[in-house]
Amino acid sequence: MKKLLTLTLALVVQVSLVGGAAAQAINDNQLSDPRVRQAIAYAIDMETIAETLFEGAAINAVGLLSNSEFYPEGMDAYDYDPDRARELLAEAGWDQGRVLDVVYYYPDQQTADFMAVIQAYLADVGMQMNYRLLEGDVGAQIALPPEDPVNGPANIDWDILYGARAALALQEYFNRFGYGLMPSIPNIEEMNELVEMVNSTADPQVHRDGFQQMEGIINENAYILPLYYQQLYIFESDRVDRNGHPYGNEQYNYNWGIVDWEVEPNDDGERVIYTNAAPQQFFEVPWQNLGIWVHNRYAFDTILEADPNLTPIGGELAETYGMSDDGLTFTFTLRDGLTWHDGEPITAEDVAWSIEAAAQLPVTNPVVAATLRRIEGADALLAGDAEHMSGIAVDGNTVTLTFSEIDPNVLLAFSQFAPLPASYFEGTDPLQLQQNEFWQFPIGSGPFMIEEARMNDFTTLVPFPDYHGGVANIDRVIALPSADGDPNLVRNAAAFRADVGYTKNVPDVAALEALDHMSVIPVNIPYTRMFWINQFPMTN
Repeated sequence: MKKLLTLTLALVVQVSLVGGAAAQAINDNQLSDPRVRQAIAYAIDMETIAETLFEGAAINAVGLLSNSEFYPEGMDAYDYDPDRARELLAEAGWDQGRVLDVVYYYPDQQTADFMAVIQAYLADVGMQMNYRLLEGDVGAQIALPPEDPVNGPANIDWDILYGARAALALQEYFNRFGYGLMPSIPNIEEMNELVEMVNSTADPQVHRDGFQQMEGIINENAYILPLYYQQLYIFESDRVDRNGHPYGNEQYNYNWGIVDWEVEPNDDGERVIYTNAAPQQFFEVPWQNLGIWVHNRYAFDTILEADPNLTPIGGELAETYGMSDDGLTFTFTLRDGLTWHDGEPITAEDVAWSIEAAAQLPVTNPVVAATLRRIEGADALLAGDAEHMSGIAVDGNTVTLTFSEIDPNVLLAFSQFAPLPASYFEGTDPLQLQQNEFWQFPIGSGPFMIEEARMNDFTTLVPFPDYHGGVANIDRVIALPSADGDPNLVRNAAAFRADVGYTKNVPDVAALEALDHMSVIPVNIPYTRMFWINQFPMTN
């Protein structure tokens, strides 16, 4: 690590730049000054970090989207220029006694090393920082916007967050910039209009124009700092046979055919697979990160299903579905005889309640949330002026949704949306949904049901005998706890306790491939790691 820091600090790339930021800080938080945010961007040599720390497996980012066709002319790459960083900080009157609080939620060693590198780069231009790993209810610590989306104060307690955006739809990179939904950035009027524009049509040219304009606004003001793009790597042991079912973007829900998989029996004759992504303290509501946790992937079914490219291909809980010609009415009918894992029937009323709850939950995936909030009556529900959405109608097993405007991602959103059993949440405020005791042992609808859950130890799942898609061949899934980034993955794989899953941690790939019984399959996905910078005033 010391050698890497020496290398990165020694390689100074001189870049000729024209102009500077004319704007000033908009409140008493110096991070609300675009010159400070630009200085942070210039202070970091991501090209060298990608080649050294990330072993060439990361691509230096310019914009949020990796596809440059969505960039406007003149996008600033913020190439490494510490002299320019120092100039901007001097212009902004940066307080060199301030110590930035930088947080992250990946527990792997590579992330900690990355934080140490960033700390050295910022110190070189006169900025101090400490860094810490977030634990517990991470979503609540990073995703809650302030009550006043213009003036704050912040509803978060950090200065900079290192995190990622993995896109279900490209709008997801930008939707949180609309109407004060971003927890760290004051409401931007021009972004509101553009967010509305790209979500109100399926026209790819309108999308392209909107993305270009938004990329330009974000880039010019350094509202967030895109750092690098990365692949996802699926790992699999030689004990597992997918029986021809495909690999896809495993951060989301797709038809991976788990019911048909085969696995070699162990010495006791039991067909067991090991995976990770079990809970450490509680199971997370499935509307936030959609497909990455063990219960999302095994224990909950979605309304529709998607293929590995996340293209909707048919019904899952829904037997039939359809859109009206004008794109404003979506109707689906649940299969007959569906039950939750506790034996109670899955009803259209469960689905309606889940839609209303997910629309109100602040951490719901932005694409899914954008779809649900376009249902007629959503505005009144969110404002507290109505108890239900007027655009939801239930008739037996059939749910009809009427939208106030066209949404381009209705089918995609419902291929990722898993309803919950409403009876377990009676009297629960949707804003406090994650605090319900249900999340210690959730009742789902998928091919596997939770058998035992010992937090921060293990979770076991067994086939659901009444699953509509048939009973799975695998007798038991044993899931070990991990966050989005498993520091114990290679150790567990070497001990034959990792049969299937994925990683985004580059050093894991070579280590897994060195094991004779493991294979690694790379998958190209929209995935950008970045810094969010808190620009609201702080309460302390």
